[in-house]
Amino acid sequence: MAVTMADITHLRKMTGAGMMDCKNALTEAENDFDKAVEIIRKKGQAVAAKRSDRDASEGCVLAKSAGDYAVMIALKCETDFVAKNADFVALTTQILDLAIANKCADVEAVKALPMGNGTVADAIVDRSGITGEKMELDGYGIVSGATTSVYIHPGNKLATIVAFNQAGFDAQVAHEVAMQIAAMNPISVDADSVPAEVLQREKDIAADKAREEGKPENMIERIAAGRIGKFYKEVCLLEQEFVKDPKLTIAQFLDGASKGLTVTEFKRFTLNAD
Repeated sequence: MAVTMADITHLRKMTGAGMMDCKNALTEAENDFDKAVEIIRKKGQAVAAKRSDRDASEGCVLAKSAGDYAVMIALKCETDFVAKNADFVALTTQILDLAIANKCADVEAVKALPMGNGTVADAIVDRSGITGEKMELDGYGIVSGATTSVYIHPGNKLATIVAFNQAGFDAQVAHEVAMQIAAMNPISVDADSVPAEVLQREKDIAADKAREEGKPENMIERIAAGRIGKFYKEVCLLEQEFVKDPKLTIAQFLDGASKGLTVTEFKRFTLNAD
């Protein structure tokens, strides 16, 4: 029985595979659609295994807020050409929607979610077979709070998610902070949340630099403390200058928008070199 264009089109809608891949799979399966789907899936598994050692440095980074909960995820691939493909972006969106609907704790939980005839992990392997590129999930992050906001930089290479301690304030304020995180790449909300190992490393660097400059040993600690203060202003979100109004820190900007308003947590992920 000859393979018809209607059959090829139907299988393509079912799997998202290319026209020739669908035709070949139907021919091999003698027009058995279930067998044809399995052939396409096995091809995806073979491609994924073959390219497992390749570098997936491109991709699509997306984020979405559900009010008091926000999720960010990256579906990575090898080339920008594939990353910009509408089907690839649509798959990333579908995975993100599933993750936020199920409030998954980590990326492994996302991979195990049911999707189509298998799981999210299966769907990624299937897409890998269609494109011929290695694909993997990365950059998964969640935040929760009274309000959350997200920012996706044009091009889908960078996204941020941020949570606040209040609800009901101007949504644009939250969006501005999400954009600040994207632009200025803070490492913590405030000085108290800077990782201890990072702080100690900066203190050691500041002290060593002061000694190299020939400063008296009895002044080293005070000089290092001053430099740590500058470090906090660079890496702590609430202490950073607000990009759109450098006269204000982010803490002052938020408090001016709503008394006591602050950030409780944030996440940032990028495929670009910072």
